[in-house]
Amino acid sequence: MKTILALIATILILWQGVIWLADMPGFLLPSPISVARSLWINRAEIATHTGFTLTEVALGFVLGAGIGAGLAVAMGFSARLTGVLRPILTFSQTIPVFALAPILTLWLGFGMAPKIAMTVLIVFFPVASAFLDGLGRTPQATLDLAQVMGASRSRIMWHLRIPAALPQLATGLKLAAVYAPIGAVIGEWVGGARGLGALMIHANGRMKTDLVFAALVVLSLMTVLFAQGVALAVRRIWRRYGV
Repeated sequence: MKTILALIATILILWQGVIWLADMPGFLLPSPISVARSLWINRAEIATHTGFTLTEVALGFVLGAGIGAGLAVAMGFSARLTGVLRPILTFSQTIPVFALAPILTLWLGFGMAPKIAMTVLIVFFPVASAFLDGLGRTPQATLDLAQVMGASRSRIMWHLRIPAALPQLATGLKLAAVYAPIGAVIGEWVGGARGLGALMIHANGRMKTDLVFAALVVLSLMTVLFAQGVALAVRRIWRRYGV
């Protein structure tokens, strides 16, 4: 905690120092005090937009994690399916999410749906990739013993391979939790009237840079808390099942 507080204090001092030394005008780089003032004055508006973004992130994360985990299990059952889908999954990550956001907005409208879809696209790949990697790391001796004892492929998957891959799944979930807000915010930037991304775009258009930074601070804090919440939930669930 002391290290974090010292880091924050250092950033604030450097921030204010740059403003003084470069004589930066407020519309280019607002001071930390100006940002704090804007955060307080606009707290109700920021809280409302934060609620929308957090809802999009949470729904997109749950859907993306479920799709990613399910896809990994399906590929774990079939080497042929893995050979077909893995290149497609890899190729899907070469397309910039900014390029997909306008298309999803065109298809799904300006509501929450395209933002949730963007979050799903960002979340499912790290979850699927990490979980599939874990499913392939079950000790071969354990698999051979299960086969000798007559265990079916489904029983081997559910009772041996999945439990052995849970640590890798946890890694994928924690990584995806950090990236999840990116999808929602990009969707809000492209087309949306609600959410922190939309608030930043509108504030920037009105030259309210202090409000832009205030929204950015809240977004960063929300991302940290969301990632910590996911990590805590994963630890508790895994501990409950003895993982």
